[in-house]
Amino acid sequence: MIPAVMRASAKSILVGIDEAGYGPILGPLVVSAAAFEVPTAALDDCLWQKLRRSVSNTTTARRARIAILDSKLLYRRKVGLAPLERSVLAVLAAWRGLPATMRPLLGLLCPDALGELADYPWYDGADPTLPRSADAAIVRIAGGLLASDLAEHDLRLAGCYAEVLAEGHYNRLVEKTRNKSVALFGLVLRLIHRIARAYPRHPLRIVVDKQGARSRYGPLLMRAFADRHLRIISETAEQSSYAMSAGDSSWRISFEQSGESKHLPVALASLFSKYLREILMGCFNEYWSRQVTDLKPTAGYYQDGLRFLQDIQEQVRRLKLSRDTLVRQR
Repeated sequence: MIPAVMRASAKSILVGIDEAGYGPILGPLVVSAAAFEVPTAALDDCLWQKLRRSVSNTTTARRARIAILDSKLLYRRKVGLAPLERSVLAVLAAWRGLPATMRPLLGLLCPDALGELADYPWYDGADPTLPRSADAAIVRIAGGLLASDLAEHDLRLAGCYAEVLAEGHYNRLVEKTRNKSVALFGLVLRLIHRIARAYPRHPLRIVVDKQGARSRYGPLLMRAFADRHLRIISETAEQSSYAMSAGDSSWRISFEQSGESKHLPVALASLFSKYLREILMGCFNEYWSRQVTDLKPTAGYYQDGLRFLQDIQEQVRRLKLSRDTLVRQR
């Protein structure tokens, strides 16, 4: 009889992590993870190549293929939400089914966020129908093709996860840590903890899209996972990699520049983060458009965010809203 540890190690969990909304002054910061169960011997194989029947890494995906690439390449405001939404919802359809509205989507990916979002009038009670722009029938067909392609290659969607940090919660976390990048890293650690709890007996291979100039993550990882032994594999401007072990449990965590262009799970995490942020920004803009006539919506970035704040300032005063609830600091 094969021991349980050996049976588990025949499969590993391959994870990509990426964010959306690190720079804006309005709206949430979102960090997401996409996890696949893969044969351990195939961890270094290219998933875009394996899944080429159902997935493309270009914006010109044809028929039922899903475009999975950096969200900055797939999403254009002039084109609209449909291409991004089609990819994200097709993956969800292949994994757990198509959510009918935003709240079941959040409940699936980031259940803790539902309670926190109730603190904000622009999110509280909002529950837009999904899809917003994509064709639901095409989404289901694409999801079905992806599911069969995964099964054919002995692959499985192990989970999709997200951490949503709304404006006021963002400000409080940054105030506590005194550092915007440390706040972001904290969300990455939460995702790793969630995946490790879900798959305690599987080896983990985690790739995080690198933010900023940091190259040394060892001390942060050792504080977060004090029960594990850490070994530095490499620390360069392009990639920092670490092996972390505890007994029979082994992890490899890498922080890579442009990770979304090299690893399908990172690109997929980028899409999930961008989609969640865009759906929540839709709620934000719809709320304020009910308060101010002929208000032009915003994506929340600095210059246009300042314009938007100027346009709503009278209503902000009337509603007695704290600036710390509305505007992200730092």
